[in-house]
Amino acid sequence: MSKYVVTNPATGVKGSSFPLTTDDEVTDAIGAADRTHSELRGTSVAERAALMQRVADLHTERREHLAELIVREMGKPLEQAFGEVDFAADIYSYYATHGEAFLADEPIELLGGEGSAFIRNASLGVLLGIMPWNFPYYQVARFAGPNLVLGNTILLKHASQCPESAAAIEQIFADAGFPAGAYRNLYASNAQIADIIIPDPRVCGVSLTGSEGAGAAVAEVAGRNLKKVVLELGGSDPFILLSTDNLEEAVDAAVDARLDNSGQSCNAAKRFIVIDGLYEAFLESFTAKITGNVPADPTSPETTLGPLSSVGAAENLEEQLQRAEAQGATVAARGSRKGAFFSPTVLTGVSPQSDAYREEFFGPVAAIYRVQNEAEAVQVANDIPYGLGSYLFTTDPEQALRVADQIEAGMVFINGSLLDGAELPFGGVKRSGFGRELGRFGIAEFANKKLIRILK
Repeated sequence: MSKYVVTNPATGVKGSSFPLTTDDEVTDAIGAADRTHSELRGTSVAERAALMQRVADLHTERREHLAELIVREMGKPLEQAFGEVDFAADIYSYYATHGEAFLADEPIELLGGEGSAFIRNASLGVLLGIMPWNFPYYQVARFAGPNLVLGNTILLKHASQCPESAAAIEQIFADAGFPAGAYRNLYASNAQIADIIIPDPRVCGVSLTGSEGAGAAVAEVAGRNLKKVVLELGGSDPFILLSTDNLEEAVDAAVDARLDNSGQSCNAAKRFIVIDGLYEAFLESFTAKITGNVPADPTSPETTLGPLSSVGAAENLEEQLQRAEAQGATVAARGSRKGAFFSPTVLTGVSPQSDAYREEFFGPVAAIYRVQNEAEAVQVANDIPYGLGSYLFTTDPEQALRVADQIEAGMVFINGSLLDGAELPFGGVKRSGFGRELGRFGIAEFANKKLIRILK
């Protein structure tokens, strides 16, 4: 029986299922992707960019259908589903527009001697992408968009609960005119990934977005086979409030940063670190506003908070909260679970001795910390194994840059939240992974920076 089955988390109703890709089909797909790479790299960047623009346009044309799929598959609220489809289209269009400039030859000024030298950005070949369920279109776009414009070909292993959206993406690439083999879904098992796909010499690199455990397992196999890896893993991003001219605007930004995608986002703000003079007012306002978001039917345009991705995910979050409370945390606002639906919860008094101090809560749970000064805020922000994103609010421009320099994270957003863009590189440090996606750096991760030195 296939594990690629759609189970609507809001209703529990099971839908479509997709058969597992057989070992022979996996091998055939690798061969087709390798042959197509030979074809694709013979085309110009402009030709590939034109196909990518068509991919962007098709996402826009099929916006309602695509959004409907992920509402059903993983419970994303409808308006957020539309937003994700639009963002994916923006990413594809961004690389279609800027691909030629990003991939242009880079001259090198010689220190001596005759002739010239430059770097030519060449494709590597077949790449494997392993993608999660929480942003089914966006995650694929930031991997496939730049790499297909570069000339690489894609094998895509999507999350087991998102087979319908995976199939829809594959169809879009075919309808846009990309040759067969340029982009192929694999409904593969973990054993096939470890034993067949990554070790195959025709596969040149792997990009994974997912859990720390999955990232470690993939990196181990890739390292043993000397394959390039990009990993985007978990995060427990700090939201630091040091000063503000408008507390309610800061609170609104904090709530938005915590509840995006029903709290199931790696780079969501999860730990709120507030200077002592603002702590009580922030806690009161934040608690009132976040608990005002009631979990509801994700198909309704008015819904701001849908179910978690599955009943299992909600049960895991519930167990984390019970453990946090048993280890001394105070529940300032207690949420409840009903099936996969989980209402917002606010914790205070989480000590460094608690598991919750360094864990990631993947759902609508916020932990609030009181600090006495800037130095303590930085210390608490950095005192975790993760280093993905961070948020900093202050009215002092010098303090903003000073603190940003000290935060151990791949991204720092100052005086705002939900500011991601196709042009902004995404990625982290520490146990949040390595490598970058999006922006000009995203198209360079799986490029052969080939030196060409000409004497005369």
